[in-house]
Amino acid sequence: MRIRHLQSRLAAALLPLLIGPVFAADAPPQIIPLWTNGAPGAAGHSPEKVRLTELGEHVVSNVHVPSITAYLPPPDKASGIAVIVIPGGGHVELWMDHEGYNVAEFLKNHGVAAFVLKYRLAREKGSTYTIEGDSLPDVQRAIRRVRSESVRWHLDPERIGVLGFSAGGQLAALAATHYDDGAPQAKDPVDRQSSRPNFQALLYPAIPAGLAYSPDSPPAFLSCGDSDQLTPSQGLAELYVAMRRAGVPAEMHIYAGAAHGFGLRTSNKGPVAAWPQRLIDWLEESIVWPEHHVP
Repeated sequence: MRIRHLQSRLAAALLPLLIGPVFAADAPPQIIPLWTNGAPGAAGHSPEKVRLTELGEHVVSNVHVPSITAYLPPPDKASGIAVIVIPGGGHVELWMDHEGYNVAEFLKNHGVAAFVLKYRLAREKGSTYTIEGDSLPDVQRAIRRVRSESVRWHLDPERIGVLGFSAGGQLAALAATHYDDGAPQAKDPVDRQSSRPNFQALLYPAIPAGLAYSPDSPPAFLSCGDSDQLTPSQGLAELYVAMRRAGVPAEMHIYAGAAHGFGLRTSNKGPVAAWPQRLIDWLEESIVWPEHHVP
């Protein structure tokens, strides 16, 4: 497998450098605020709220301090690829397990560094945030933040992508079409980094209007269930066609019998349960050695 081959090469090259707690096998994932002195326009500092579903899953709301939680693979598995994982929840809350931490753990175990994003919620009751004014800047800041730490975390700054679910998929799609090269003269070194994701993975996303693509747009991995509502299922198929017509490399999987929100759960059965491996396969073909990818 190509990722495993790259992992071996990176491990041999980086092993003498990998000293310290960042890569300790038993170290808990590190939570990293996106802004040291608070997010611009943050509307409050009250603690996040967490509720547990009947399945024991964690659902977060009241986010005022956007952050990423880092899942870094050990050096013998590291590929240098990084993914910003963006959970969904209708911009009202964040489903952190099956669309966040479970996904990050899977990616980590396959050599891909994962960073689970908590972003500000635009449709939560009483919220003053907006999707494009606050939630999207949180995603863009996460990309810049990870890219700014690529040396310390032993990442390839040209292989940093986004993976979003539902509302998080909407943000991932926006991030892949709304980006800049950074501000070279910015006082904050993070702001000097590009916010362009090198690839995008959209899982049953809410699809924004007015997306424009070109051959320079990031390659895309698209997936949903055929039992979802028409907006994500039929809409994603139409998005795939629009991407391909614009010359964007894209791969799509529509799973029969799967509904909205399948994410990554141990209870997933049938072909849809294999979507994470399909993502790894796609990364091997399209991202590790993109020169071998044939659109």
